[in-house]
Amino acid sequence: MATIRRIGFGTIFELENDVVGIGTDNPTHKLQVLGNIRSEAATDIGISTFSTYQGFTDKEARFTTGQIDNQSQSGSTSGEIVIDGDVTVSSATTFTSGPRNLTVTDTFTLPSGDTNSRETDPTPGSLRFNQDFATLEFYTGKNWATVNTFTEIQNSPSNRGRMLVMGGNNSNQYTEIQSIQINTQGTSTIFGQLTQKRSHNTALANEIRGMCLGGLGPETDIMDYVTMASEGDAVDFGNLTSSKFGAGGAASSTRGLFCGGYDSPANTNDIDYIEIMTLGNSLDFGDLTRGRRYPTSVASPTRVVTTGGTGDSYTHNQAGARMTDIFTISSKGNAIDFEPTSDNPEQMAGFTDGIRGIFLLATPYQSSTTVTRIDQLNLVSGGNAINHGELQRLTSAQPAGGCNHVRGVTAGGFNTPGTDLTDFIDMTQIHTQGVSVNFGELALITAVAHGCSDSHGGLGGF
Repeated sequence: MATIRRIGFGTIFELENDVVGIGTDNPTHKLQVLGNIRSEAATDIGISTFSTYQGFTDKEARFTTGQIDNQSQSGSTSGEIVIDGDVTVSSATTFTSGPRNLTVTDTFTLPSGDTNSRETDPTPGSLRFNQDFATLEFYTGKNWATVNTFTEIQNSPSNRGRMLVMGGNNSNQYTEIQSIQINTQGTSTIFGQLTQKRSHNTALANEIRGMCLGGLGPETDIMDYVTMASEGDAVDFGNLTSSKFGAGGAASSTRGLFCGGYDSPANTNDIDYIEIMTLGNSLDFGDLTRGRRYPTSVASPTRVVTTGGTGDSYTHNQAGARMTDIFTISSKGNAIDFEPTSDNPEQMAGFTDGIRGIFLLATPYQSSTTVTRIDQLNLVSGGNAINHGELQRLTSAQPAGGCNHVRGVTAGGFNTPGTDLTDFIDMTQIHTQGVSVNFGELALITAVAHGCSDSHGGLGGF
């Protein structure tokens, strides 16, 4: 006959049918509890498993002021876990069977660190706080992506939609930065000043910072940055790998790319990159398939497409480079050939919602050839370019460009096929084909400037 062991005042500790009390050295025995367990300030060290079996009802597991060694915990429960207090989740903590409800009554702290401390081979779905960018990010299985970037842009469009025109030239170089609100039509306003006069520069931005890189006046390697949400003068960021101008600029939420340009005495195929939220000099990323000046670069959250530009000799009326390159933002390396645009675009503007790349194939400066075509490329699937629409005015050589997820804006440029500058701002709908229409005017007439925005299609990625 089996004996029963019980714990209590004046009782003995007995065994019943291989169900044992506390302190057993037999790993096959179970602890059976009829009723509730309550423990104040419990310390759990080692591996503990709450498992559900017949006769055990786990309506709620509640942790109050206890301490859990979460470096080695794994467990399962089919009920609700309620944690009164702070919770810190480490990469070694695993719930082997997720609870139906997890309630935290105070704070919930995720693993955190800077960009360089990311795991090299994380599990897809891993979530962390990036201290460099003050954002939550998750691992898609291929790259780290920012949480809720697209949702915030789409659901709260009034929070975003600023385009900046950096510098430019009208007889002399500008230091002025002009601001355009993409969601509303009208005239640009003065945002602030660059650290020095320049034109033929490159601009790029993420949700927080806008940047002006390189330029001419004289040829420079300086990089400036501003905070997109607040007006003010630019601050020194660092230096490019060399002094150069006329490159294509693109960005994700974390990384900025400077593609090609003119590095005296010749065009370059270099791709420089920067981490936008950390100050410092640019680093070598890889190479384009050929050297080119005045290419146009656009980005999805994962890749950059660079197309167009002039060839090797320094003449404005030379035929453009129809070659289109593509490379992945998160991994350094050389670009590969992508689908070309329909013409020889030399000095155009481009923008994207992350899927459609829109390229305004303008008439080159001082050219007798007239081009009014707008091309569309699918950045995700590839394929040949198709017609998206037509330019309303032949005034788009070397304009500044920017966009949100709905419309693209081009500002300034040369009044081709003449040589006069223009203050025109035009807009093009990204999701519907058609003719570009008048948006407003620039406060300062300019050309050979570059534009950037805080809501373009490259945001939300690595």
